[in-house]
Amino acid sequence: MLMMDRPRDCRTLLLVLFLGNMVKALDVPLDPKVLEGLPQPPTITHQSPKDYIVDPRENIVIHCEAKGKPHPSFSWTRNGIHFDIDKDSKVTMKPHSGTLVIDISGGEKAEAYEGVYQCTARNEHGTAISNNIVIRQSRSPLWSKEKIKPIIVQEGVSLVLQCRPPAGLPPPIIFWMDNNFQRLPQSRRVSQGLNGDLYFSNVVTEDSRSDYICYARFPHTQTIQQKQPITVRVLNMDAINETMAAYLNDTDLFGDDPAEERRPSFLVPTGSTSSKMVLRGQVLELECIAEGLPTPEVAWSKVSGELPTKRASFQNFQKTLRIVDVSEADAGEYRCTAKNRLGSVHHTIRVTVKAAPYWISAPRNLVLAPLETGVLTCRARGNPKPTISWFMNGVPIENAPADLSRKVEDDTIIFTEVQTGSSAVYQCNASNEYGYLLSNAFVNVLAEPPRVLTPLNKVYQVIMNKPALLDCASFGSPLPGITWFKDSRSSVLVGDPFVFHENGTLEIPVAQAFNSGKYTCVATNSFGISENHVYLEVKEPTRILKQPEYKVVQRNRNVVFECKVKHDPSLIPTMTWLKDNGELPDDERFIVDSDSLTIMEVTENDEGTYTCIMNTTLDQDSASAELTVVEKPDAPTDLELTDPGARSVQLTWIPGDEHNSPIKKFLIQYEDALHDSGTWHNLTEVPGTKTTAHLKLSPFVHYSFRVIARNDIGYSLPSQPSRQYRTNPAAPDENPSEVKGMGTEPNNLVISWKPLTGLQWNGPGLQYKVMWRQMHVDEKWTSVTVANVSKFVVAGTPTFVPYEVKVQAVNNYGHGPNPAVIIGYSGEDLPVEAPEIARVLVQNSTLAEVYWKSVPAKSVRGKLQGYRVYYWKERSLHKHNGHGHPHHMEQQTLTFSGNRSHGKLPGLHPYSLYKVNIKVFNGRGEGPASTSQQFETPEGVPGRPAFLRVTDSNLDSLTLEWGPPHEKNGRLTGYTLRYQSVNNSNELGHLEELTVPANETSITLHNLKYSTRYKFYFSAKTLKGPGPSVTEEFATIMDAAMASRQVDIATQGWFIGLMCAIALLILVLLIVCFIKRNKGGKYPVKEKEDAHADPEIQPMKDDDITFGEYSDNEDHKPLKGSRTPSSGTVKRDESDDSLVDYGEGGDGQFNEDGSFIGQYSGKTERDTVQGHESSEAPSPVNAMNSFV
Repeated sequence: MLMMDRPRDCRTLLLVLFLGNMVKALDVPLDPKVLEGLPQPPTITHQSPKDYIVDPRENIVIHCEAKGKPHPSFSWTRNGIHFDIDKDSKVTMKPHSGTLVIDISGGEKAEAYEGVYQCTARNEHGTAISNNIVIRQSRSPLWSKEKIKPIIVQEGVSLVLQCRPPAGLPPPIIFWMDNNFQRLPQSRRVSQGLNGDLYFSNVVTEDSRSDYICYARFPHTQTIQQKQPITVRVLNMDAINETMAAYLNDTDLFGDDPAEERRPSFLVPTGSTSSKMVLRGQVLELECIAEGLPTPEVAWSKVSGELPTKRASFQNFQKTLRIVDVSEADAGEYRCTAKNRLGSVHHTIRVTVKAAPYWISAPRNLVLAPLETGVLTCRARGNPKPTISWFMNGVPIENAPADLSRKVEDDTIIFTEVQTGSSAVYQCNASNEYGYLLSNAFVNVLAEPPRVLTPLNKVYQVIMNKPALLDCASFGSPLPGITWFKDSRSSVLVGDPFVFHENGTLEIPVAQAFNSGKYTCVATNSFGISENHVYLEVKEPTRILKQPEYKVVQRNRNVVFECKVKHDPSLIPTMTWLKDNGELPDDERFIVDSDSLTIMEVTENDEGTYTCIMNTTLDQDSASAELTVVEKPDAPTDLELTDPGARSVQLTWIPGDEHNSPIKKFLIQYEDALHDSGTWHNLTEVPGTKTTAHLKLSPFVHYSFRVIARNDIGYSLPSQPSRQYRTNPAAPDENPSEVKGMGTEPNNLVISWKPLTGLQWNGPGLQYKVMWRQMHVDEKWTSVTVANVSKFVVAGTPTFVPYEVKVQAVNNYGHGPNPAVIIGYSGEDLPVEAPEIARVLVQNSTLAEVYWKSVPAKSVRGKLQGYRVYYWKERSLHKHNGHGHPHHMEQQTLTFSGNRSHGKLPGLHPYSLYKVNIKVFNGRGEGPASTSQQFETPEGVPGRPAFLRVTDSNLDSLTLEWGPPHEKNGRLTGYTLRYQSVNNSNELGHLEELTVPANETSITLHNLKYSTRYKFYFSAKTLKGPGPSVTEEFATIMDAAMASRQVDIATQGWFIGLMCAIALLILVLLIVCFIKRNKGGKYPVKEKEDAHADPEIQPMKDDDITFGEYSDNEDHKPLKGSRTPSSGTVKRDESDDSLVDYGEGGDGQFNEDGSFIGQYSGKTERDTVQGHESSEAPSPVNAMNSFV
């Protein structure tokens, strides 16, 4: 038989393992709507503890709550016998509940209801039972009356004061106090044991007192009982001998010999070994209290391993080892060691760990469909191993009705092909000698079609790239299968990127925008089908685009932290700012805007880390930045002077607060109270890392010092001045500076110097010794001593001769160092000779060069400064400007520094007569002028004609009139006239050119086109070439036929009125036009003219005739289509003369070739292009043509 049982057990084990993997218990949902329609066996939901100690002053309430469908009914047993509550009027059961209420307020004793109670809850689907609830009344008995004799002990011996409280339920809490209800002090020498006794390792005389009182507090009744006070008197040997007779008859005396130092011994526990049993999960407390003199120290160790550091602690001055949540690993031997300087003692405690039953796997409710298979498992451990017992509906399972679908295998019940109506409640009891466990688990056989519990049309919102979980909570028996569809039911969702959870949830691990849409979950089992629609919306993540930046701000300035955020537009954002992970201060200086935080007038308290958090309903993003508030440093303090010397002292100070900006340097200043009181001067600087400076000082100064700190923000306020430090007088260390010798008159020499400052005096009675001698003439020095002056005048000197000069400082304590010698000159006088002009070379029409002979050095009578050339125009060389009509121009002056002998005269007028003379000059002034010399300038190119205008305009001809140039610059040889037509598109026609004799002032041009504008370029010329052009535009009139028709029409009255209206309109337009032209306005042809250049600068092609823009009379801007002949400007003379040949001063500004800029020479390219327009206003015909 044994051989046959082993294979059967193996098959049973395999079946259990198979069912454990294949069977899935159906979870009953908590949805009330679902629960209302489902039958369910009873389930105990609340019950009183197994060991229930009640307060005899209060009613007894024994809890028992259960649920089920239909709602269960309740009954009780007491001490294993049915408890009929109807027979006891003091016992009631709460409505719809199994909770018992026992009313003992009428004087009934609670102990009458002590016993073991058990609750039963049943309905038509099964019966559930509660634990055995042991009801016991709490007890707090009084202390027995006793007379405690005083205890007299010798100093140094050990002592135990026993408490021995009455036994209570639960046990009382013990503590020792005095008559004033103050806890007695405890220490390594005096402490309370776990049993409540008070242990003295050795007594001292200070332990003597008459109020050692043990108190016992009973927790349930909250009552405190006290023992009679104990009197202890500690005596030394002398006191014992004196008082022995008085106490010998009525007291006990401890100790016959004087107490001496001794090695430790244990008061608790006794012996060398002991044992302790503790249950798993409880608290292990091991105690070792030792006596000895001096007081021993106690240490703990585990013989067979390490102490559990996280669960172990030492209490009561290392005398108690406490281990919480004990496990089987805590079993073993523990050693306590007590030692003092005389020796040590050991005690070993052997700890065994037992265990009441505890769950490995408690049975769980099982909901099965008909013909399904399931397993109930009840696994528990304990020491000793617990016994497993099964019950069905509160009846031992072996006494329950037989059921072929049920099979019990030790701690497992296997159900196969269950049938409707086989629902029941099963109880598993695991017990050993230290306790028991009882668990109810029902088997509910249900046949239910699927129900989808997730709300219909629920909308899920997730952030892009985050997981999306779409719920499809369902219920049915058998368990429904879940299928998911998107948008339509054409295809089932399977595989990546979808994850399907056992509870029906659909997961999209990384949601994207295209995952948004409608999803359908379908629940199916053998009894039906159910579906539900949900919607997924994938939102853009919230991101901080511009994070707040680290800020360093000066105090009282404003600071702005920006926090620009991008978020999904359909989500409502909320911006929150934090300071150091807390709320912002309640301060109106903090201004929060939609994308920024502004702090007005920051202070040091505003320093910290600021975090902006952008929250939406789905996500958030945050960023932080730190604010550092800086300020100028505080003033240094505690200035101290040490190491005094004749000319030095050591200065130390304490820096002020840097205010988050390191100090770069310290500036040390001084005040001289003797010479310059109230004024502070800079003395030296030291790096910001130093707080001391060795100062070099001057004699005869009353110093006060102060220190100023500087950081990147600025300078601090000055420190308070140091104490005054006075240096002794001495001879001067230096002489005056900036010594000069210079005459102001022809017969004197003025010696001047920069006086010494008060800091340089070095002593009282400062004077200056002034010394001089004529160079190369005198051998001895002439000297004079002066005071309080900075110059001395030596009279009667020759004119402009060199002198050696020196000035020395002298005071009451001696002379300064030997002074340096400087060279000075006596005063100058005016030169007496004039230069002689050698020749004048005319370079071109605007430039000449003059040469002269230098004057003798002696005649200069001073330092030669240079020569001044004076020149002026006498007259023009034209015939009508004859000698009888001189035309003097303003005299011009050029200065040539140094000993020069020639110079250039620029800016001359062409074709003119000039005169020139020269003077030499020194520091005193100019000498006499040289004899004037004449020279003539050659011809140059002429200026622009004075004007160009139309005197007659016909159908095909124009008569032009002009005036000769104001600046002929020579004899005119003729004029050049160029012209070209301009069409309505502002394009220029073929360029025509005519030469006109010099004596003509007008010309008529024939064969022109009617009603056509023409552009004219007119210039004069001499033998040197043509000058700049004047440019104008004129137009021919309309044809004669049109004019005659206009005359015929003009005889009609209606036309006269029309013409008046048109004339008025034209007048208005002309006024507007002139206003715009006077303001610099242009005709709207600029776009066409930009492409054209002056016809004289580049060749014109027949197919490239364009018409350029023209400007009004006043803005003088260049015509973009006009050109000026290349000969219209005076070319620069090819001279190699440098600018040094020109004078350093004069009345005009000159070019390198000597011509006046824009005055006497030909105009620049800009001038040649812009030209002078006619002074006449355009005719109405011209104005009308401009609108065509």
